[in-house]
Amino acid sequence: MKKNKIKLLSYNIHKGFNSSNRNFVLNEIKDSIRLVHADIVFLQEVLGHHTSSKNKIKDWPTNAQFEYLADEVWTHHAYGKNAVYFSGHHGNAILSKYPILNSKNFNISTNSFEQRGLLHAIIEYPKKCSELHAICLHLGLFESGRKIQLQSLIQHIRSMVPADAPLIVAGDFNDWLETSADLLDKHLGLKEAYFLIHHKHARTFPSWMPVLKLDRIYVRNINVLDSNNLIGKPWMELSDHTAISAEVEIQ
Repeated sequence: MKKNKIKLLSYNIHKGFNSSNRNFVLNEIKDSIRLVHADIVFLQEVLGHHTSSKNKIKDWPTNAQFEYLADEVWTHHAYGKNAVYFSGHHGNAILSKYPILNSKNFNISTNSFEQRGLLHAIIEYPKKCSELHAICLHLGLFESGRKIQLQSLIQHIRSMVPADAPLIVAGDFNDWLETSADLLDKHLGLKEAYFLIHHKHARTFPSWMPVLKLDRIYVRNINVLDSNNLIGKPWMELSDHTAISAEVEIQ
């Protein structure tokens, strides 16, 4: 095993429901992501609180979904509340086996219909002196909004992340047009993990027959050793997205 090797996972969990919204499968999601043995997990569409579901669904967890999923495996976690409504709220989360020194959520919404955020955590990676920057996001459905959000991401990284620091940006980019990769490479030097290994982006939606290439793991100052799109069972029976993983080495 390489000295500074870590494993990453990015997953839109669809608020704990399967693709048809008929079955609550958060416990199965928990079991599945544990089997990946990821060190850092980037989650989207995570419910922080939801009163109506809590009262209606028998197996609804007593704590927030990100806390339930983290359990005793990922003892450090951060949550960014984005969409807030009468019955609760949801957003992005980062689960980590390494200490999270600090985290902050930044609003990158571009319209009143979609509340989007950029969750930025600084992680203490024990085998290296430099701090590891981790950003989890979920971009909008409209191309015009995504362009603005990508520019916000570029400006944020330029101002908040040292050029020589290891950086991971992962999440649901809703980028079926595949325009983000060239932009992030040109302005930030970010490389997409799955693309580096397979020379194409992963098809991650819908999970039962993936066609659209929506989910990504971008890295900088990090070597990509492997990357996989987690398709088939059990993933096709869980969220409406597949999960993507990457094995990387901190430089």
